[in-house]
Formats: sequence, structure tokens, C-alpha cells
Amino acid sequence: MMKFLFMMIFIIPLCFIKKMFWLVQMLLLFMMMMMMMNLNISFIYFSNVSYMYSCDMISFGLILLSLWICSLMIMASENLLKMNFYFNFFLFNVMFLLIMLYMTFSSMNLFMFYLFFEGSLIPTLMLIIGWGYQPERIQAGMYLLFYTLFASLPLLLGIFYVYVSIDTMYIYMLKFYSMNFYLLYICMVLAFLVKMPMYFVHLWLPKAHVEAPVSGSMILAGVMLKLGGYGMLRVLIFLQMINIKLNYLWVVISLVGGFYISLKCFSQVDVKSLIAYSSVAHMSLVIGGIMVMNYWGFMGSYILMIGHGLCSSGMFCLANINYERLNSRSIFINKGMMNFMPSMSLWWFLLMSSNMAAPPSLNLLGEISLINSLMSWSWVSMIMLMLISFFSAGYSLYLYSYTQHGGYYMGLYSFYSGVSREYLLLLLHWLPLNFMILKVDYGMIWF
Repeated sequence: MMKFLFMMIFIIPLCFIKKMFWLVQMLLLFMMMMMMMNLNISFIYFSNVSYMYSCDMISFGLILLSLWICSLMIMASENLLKMNFYFNFFLFNVMFLLIMLYMTFSSMNLFMFYLFFEGSLIPTLMLIIGWGYQPERIQAGMYLLFYTLFASLPLLLGIFYVYVSIDTMYIYMLKFYSMNFYLLYICMVLAFLVKMPMYFVHLWLPKAHVEAPVSGSMILAGVMLKLGGYGMLRVLIFLQMINIKLNYLWVVISLVGGFYISLKCFSQVDVKSLIAYSSVAHMSLVIGGIMVMNYWGFMGSYILMIGHGLCSSGMFCLANINYERLNSRSIFINKGMMNFMPSMSLWWFLLMSSNMAAPPSLNLLGEISLINSLMSWSWVSMIMLMLISFFSAGYSLYLYSYTQHGGYYMGLYSFYSGVSREYLLLLLHWLPLNFMILKVDYGMIWF
């Protein structure tokens, strides 16, 4: 894995050479291809690189997702290149963020994991504050920073407590221990629940998404939310005894919150805000699946994390394509788009249908697995699961029908249809999302 890390570090100087963005993008895709060629059956277990860094199937899938989303972020942000708006620094920021994510997913030491987990916040904050649109982006950045940092300090104390108690921070060794201390459990889990985010601690997410540029929204929805799920999959290994006693609390909050957020989506008039709230509703199912701690739950949460990363990132791209033409995120101005961009309407439908977990998307498989796991835990959860599934289809159709159908906004006087770069960008979100279901056994063998 060290060779890929060095390759990413040596890509950074290319960011500052004029008009070399295409080479950065190609090298990221080439690196992804090389990683997939290196994939072998030993990845089911930990392929140790050193004491500090390692890779198994969970981290491998999320590293590939990070590489994919980062290369698409560069493609989606071509407007910055046209306006010459510090595009070189933007590329540097993307590469810095990618290195942080890569190190987070391949860390085997709890402290190193914490270090890069928090470090990934810095380039995200820079993206929002540096390339965001409205002056409110400063407030959104503060929300993002304080929500995550307040929850992360207890995590650091918890990691030190683990080290003092069992004299190791090596994640692979932690599965041989079981810690039964309530305060430690709350400290370790809270940071990841805020990052997911769970209902009650989710307010930073819509603010950050609404004010972020398209690249910030893509990486936030695509990968940053998955850091919470990944962290929980790692730390619950040695907190399983106490988690079985307390999991009902998180499952109830997540499912009821997911249902309430689904209803909240119907009252949104901001397209990006609606997509952000739909992310909270989807991640509530992931929290439920992880907390139940059975095979179906772990498998479904992992598959849904990958599927949601591709789907929500594509939806933010669609919202940005409209925003670049209309300079508005309002659902009342973004209407009747079928009159102007009939071919883009197809992409809206394809990604919205994937968002509501229609076959053959990964979201369908993930949601079915999560429904299985939660219903095996308690039959009562079936009520909330039915409502969440129904209303997620509802708000997806609501967003599609409002933006594509009806009369268009009469204030429009200039409009241009989609360009090939935008269609390619959406295709590269949709293809892996729907074709990975053919090779979904990689989501099942790691546990």
C-alpha cells in the first residue's frame, strides 16, 4: 500500500503545473486500476503492510470509492478552471484530502486512525470556506468544525483509556479483548454517530452541503459520512458486550429520526438541502444495521455505504448542473427542466430511482439486507422500516417531478443544454452503482 501513498504524494507537484488537471485525474484512475489488479483473496483478512497500516476488504472498498469520487470531483469542477479561480490550489486540496482519507482507511493503529480521521476535516473545511458560494459558508464551516470536534475529544480520551487498559492500540488485536465500561462506550461511539450523522446531531450536514461547492458536496456525501460507519465497524469489535445492552437506544433514535427526516424532505424548497436530508435518512438505516451487530447488518451497511456514496454524489452533480445555468437552488425556479434539457431528465430519473432503492442498484441490496437484520432483531422495527422505504421513494419522486415537469420559470432568458463532460460525469456515477450488483460477493466475504 506504501507505493500508492507515494504515488499520491508525487502527484501533488503536478497540481501546480498549468493545465495539468487532466493528468492528475488520469493518474488517479490509473492508480485505482492498479489497486484493483492487486486485489486478491488475501484481502479478506488483513494484508499487513506494517504495524501501522493495513488493508482488508472494508477499507479496500472505501479507498476505491475515495479515489473514484476524487477523480470525479475534478471533472465536476471544470467551472473553476474556466474562471481561473485558484484551480491549482483546489487540486492540491483534493489531493491532500485524498491522502488523508487513504491513511484513515488503511490505519491499523487507533491513534493514527484518529489523527487522520480528524485531519480529513481540514481540507473539507478549506473547500467549503474557500470555494463555497454564499457568505453563510463561514457559519456552515463553524457548524461542521464544532459538531465534529466536540464529539471527537471524548474519542481521543477513550483511545488513551484503551491503551492504558490493554497496552495496545492495534485494531487487529482488539478483537481478543472485551471492554465493559459504559463511559468508554459513549466516548468511542459518539464521534462516529455525529460523523454519520445520527438524528439529533445532524444539523451540521444540511448547512455544510448547502454552502459547499459541488466538489465539497460530492466528497462530503460520498466519503466523509462513510468515515463514521467505518469507525463504528472497527471499534464495536471490542465493545460488543456493552453494545448488545445499549443498541436499542441508537436503533430507536435512528429509525424514528430517519422517518421524521424523510417527512422533513417533503417540506424542503432547496434542492441541495433535500438531497442532504435524504442522506441522513439513508445513513440512519446504516446506523441501525451496524448497531444490531449481525452478519446481515454489517454486510448491508457496507453495501449501502458504497451505494449511497455513488448515488448521492451523482445527485449533487445534477443539482450543480442546474445551479450553473439558473444560479438558484430553489425548487420553484428549478422546474420544468424537461423543456430545456430532455436528455438530462433521463439522468435525473436514473439517479432518483437508484436513490429510492430500485433494482438493479446497490442501494436495493443494501436496504434489503438491513431490513433483514433489523427485523431479525425486532419485529416492531418493521413499521419504521416500511415508512422509511415508502417515504424515501416519495421524496425521490417529489424531487424528480418538481424539477423536471410543470411549467418552467418565466424569468429565464438564456439557457444551454448539457455538455458531454456532464453526461460522462453522471454515467461514471451511475455505472458502478448499478453494475457492481453483479459482483456483490465482495461485500459479503470480509466479515
